[in-house]
Amino acid sequence: MSVHDSDDQQDVLDRYARSLIGVFGAPQLVLERGDGAWVWDVDGKRYLDLVGGIAVNALGHNHPALVAAVSKQVGEMAHISNFYTSRVQVELAERVLQLAAAPAGSGVFFANSGTEAIEAAIKLSRRTGRMGIVAAEGAFHGRTTGALALTHKAAYREPFAPLIPDVAHVPYNDIEALRAAVTKDTAAVVLEPVQGEAGAIVADPAYLQAAREITTAAGALLILDEIQTGVGRTGDWFGFQSSGIVPDAITLAKGLGGGLPIGALVTFGPETTGLLTAGQHGTTFGGNPLVAAAGLSVLTTIDADGLLGHVTAMGEHIVHSVTALDHPDIAGVRGRGLLRAIVLRSDLSAGIAAAAREAGFLVNPVAPSAIRLVPPLVISREELDLFVAALPSLISTAKESSP
Repeated sequence: MSVHDSDDQQDVLDRYARSLIGVFGAPQLVLERGDGAWVWDVDGKRYLDLVGGIAVNALGHNHPALVAAVSKQVGEMAHISNFYTSRVQVELAERVLQLAAAPAGSGVFFANSGTEAIEAAIKLSRRTGRMGIVAAEGAFHGRTTGALALTHKAAYREPFAPLIPDVAHVPYNDIEALRAAVTKDTAAVVLEPVQGEAGAIVADPAYLQAAREITTAAGALLILDEIQTGVGRTGDWFGFQSSGIVPDAITLAKGLGGGLPIGALVTFGPETTGLLTAGQHGTTFGGNPLVAAAGLSVLTTIDADGLLGHVTAMGEHIVHSVTALDHPDIAGVRGRGLLRAIVLRSDLSAGIAAAAREAGFLVNPVAPSAIRLVPPLVISREELDLFVAALPSLISTAKESSP
């Protein structure tokens, strides 16, 4: 038993400040356990988790299917290196390809995170023999130096410049800007079906369809970043599926592991899959039996429990119930499925998030005037209603405390 087991929240936060590199700033809470859509801090206070590990905890906390799958697998074999494979790794790859309706000759590369999946996608694009990459303004694709070059926010990029060259950012949802940016030197266009970090901004289906047409005509790859939108988050298995297109590749992470670290590059068709050959990329931990078992459990449970339809219904419920408040400080709700942003008429998001935390709700102030909701896919209507009912008072508290 640790000498620190009885420490309260402030004690643990003080120890955090003395022992961890401060890239995240000071944590807001010290969380100890969770169940479903709820978490508890070390002082015993309960919170409705509308952040879900930033769209990671697809099945919520302590889901019995995930617990059973991981417990069984860790008792048998957790890691083997990629000199070898396992049945569960192959089964997960097959399931991902099936759910993506990927054609014969498609493939999966398993990594450990979303940013690593993007790094693999960048290397895939370089194998075309071209250098140029087109991404979107407002995009977030990760923080490793390759992925950071595609991420748009200057505050993330500038401290680490120069990044990889020949990356252009164009306005999101602007077909003509995209058309003008893609040339014979463009290796890939990389887009999110919904821009999560920008505040749940949805790509028009016509925009993704145009991106497919433009890249095909130019001989460039269309790579869709499904790190946040994939694995049922939008109400489809993958965000691109509602647009009727087939990309050349997608990247996955977040919800795929249900809380365990996993990422994936999925390539569509033999021509794209064949761009990366033996020895050209790799990872030590990617796709090991433990995370593969977690991923397979997540996909199986989403399917068996009908969670895609539930996500669609709960997303629509958020829109209707928040709109029904008819609150003067709320401009609307954006997003798809359970990737949503409550859009505010002024910069109140930080104050609302702080008030929500005090009231027992965890939300993400993703932008000064937007609150992002990415709860577990298993969240109930009644749980969502608790937050919506509290929202007017949270806004009032935020306004009272604002300078």
